[in-house]
Amino acid sequence: MPARAAAQAVLSDVLRKRRPLDAALTATTSLEARDAGFARVIASETLRRLGQLEALIRAYVPKPPARNRAGATPEILLAGACELLFLDVAAHAAVDGANRLAQADDKALHFKPLINAVLRRVAREGKETAARQDAARLNTPDWLWQRWLEAFGEKTTRAIAAAHLGVPPLDIVTKDMPPSIAEAAPLFGNVWRCPEPLRVDGLPGYQDGDWWVQDAAATLPASLLGDVRGREVIELCAAPGGKTAQLAAAGAYVTAVERDEMRLVRLKENLQRLHLDAHLINKDVRDFHPEHPAPFVLLDAPCSATGTIRRHPELPWIKGASDVMSCAQAAGELLEAAAAMTAVGGLLVFAVCSLEREEGPEQIADFLRRRTDFMREPIAAQDIFGLSEAIDANGDLRTLPCHLAEKGGMDGFYAARLRRRS
Repeated sequence: MPARAAAQAVLSDVLRKRRPLDAALTATTSLEARDAGFARVIASETLRRLGQLEALIRAYVPKPPARNRAGATPEILLAGACELLFLDVAAHAAVDGANRLAQADDKALHFKPLINAVLRRVAREGKETAARQDAARLNTPDWLWQRWLEAFGEKTTRAIAAAHLGVPPLDIVTKDMPPSIAEAAPLFGNVWRCPEPLRVDGLPGYQDGDWWVQDAAATLPASLLGDVRGREVIELCAAPGGKTAQLAAAGAYVTAVERDEMRLVRLKENLQRLHLDAHLINKDVRDFHPEHPAPFVLLDAPCSATGTIRRHPELPWIKGASDVMSCAQAAGELLEAAAAMTAVGGLLVFAVCSLEREEGPEQIADFLRRRTDFMREPIAAQDIFGLSEAIDANGDLRTLPCHLAEKGGMDGFYAARLRRRS
């Protein structure tokens, strides 16, 4: 019961308050490890399959009770159906757990007979109903589906949506030697992949600082700078620090700029654990003016993060098109600031973990129209470990969640490499 109660609270936090899942899950830290893990699984899988679950419940309850008078009823139904359909929990355990949650909620108590009846029907018929559903379409909100259709076409859109339904693997990046983790297999470069998510802090080498966690796609933008050993690199919007660690481990003299003080503290802690060094600056990128331009600048701009839905299944349901537009506007300002920090002849890499055109390709197209002192330096397959499918028609990086599908996929990233002319 503690796990189910926590999962219900997390779902309520995310769906009603639009709170990020990782932030909502902090409420589970007081639970025993097993209960906290089960709560995370219930909440994550419910959000990953939210469209399917809502459609199925609507089929059984054409007029669901209003949230303002039903208490936790919607979350109890969603989580209970998820347990039955996608987590293979025994029917008696899932239904009894839901009934006990309803019993403990003053408003949901009045809907306990409904909860019991619906979940028993889900236990009997739900898997057959779910098998007939268009999972990719239902679990992708309209605002994203239409955007991806226009940008990528239906076949690729369906492949992206299908990739979001799987639990992502754990990717780690090593400083030099292979990790002493039995489950880890080489992916490319210094990236290793564990096919199943694992508890990180107990794995061999973590406390010794031998490696850090970073999605495979997120490692590619820093690789676009090439050989940075002994060279100055300015990294902008640097937290939580995966790219900072990459650059420092490659021998660069890194100046890492981050405006969020708490995220900068986390970056510092990560570097200390890894025994790596960087010059950390707590400032908004737009207010930072280095003593002199740098030969390498990396800007991983804040964005809607729609490329990371595999790892953050709540994003489609707590964000919308307006978030894309506001992030795109801010990214343009940050890109101009980054350009001013780039030395003549130097490289500027702009990156976002977004699948949206306004935040990626359109940013670069607008920038190059404004700034004739910069030119695109196209990416070659050898720059990104032979991943030719991740290079778009303009020569920019465009990874998709369906890339490397046979190995567990990867996050969606866009990056452009720009050279400042004399």
